[in-house]
Amino acid sequence: MRGTTLVTFLKSIEVQASFNRPRTSNDNPFIESFFKTMKYTPGYPLKFRDMSHAREWMTDFVNWYNTQHLHSSIGFVTPSQMRNGEAQEIFRKRNEVIKQAKKENPECWGSRETIQWKPVDEVVLNPEKRE
Repeated sequence: MRGTTLVTFLKSIEVQASFNRPRTSNDNPFIESFFKTMKYTPGYPLKFRDMSHAREWMTDFVNWYNTQHLHSSIGFVTPSQMRNGEAQEIFRKRNEVIKQAKKENPECWGSRETIQWKPVDEVVLNPEKRE
């Protein structure tokens, strides 16, 4: 990641660049998680016919990943919904439905609090290990 174009682009979208240590495959858990999702997606080709096939498949995958795949770490919405503000309305509606369900069926809930869906400001892996 020494190219100024890439570094400039990453800064413009507020991505902090980090570098893996030599011979350490799990230094970047976010990309490792992405690769696992990619490899276990139905239709993942074990082998691409050519570069054109690889580019076409990856374009479709990235589109699906950003616009259809619900991400648990951001509240079971898509990255696209989170970025364009739709997630706020989704969370508001979820909270409304849960509140109404508890009101209509209090015996099912007992004294338990209902979950409150809200947007996350930051996504981290292993939050208990953060300082």
